[in-house]
Amino acid sequence: MPKPEIYMTLRLTQPQQDLLREYCQQTGRNQTDVLQELVRG
Repeated sequence: MPKPEIYMTLRLTQPQQDLLREYCQQTGRNQTDVLQELVRG
């Protein structure tokens, strides 16, 4: 995977953050991987 050139900050509500963390725990993936896949899709 190429080295990232751009870093972003994302603002989420607490419920959104909770959902993202729960999804990551269920899938065994980290938040960066999940969000990058959503951007690609």
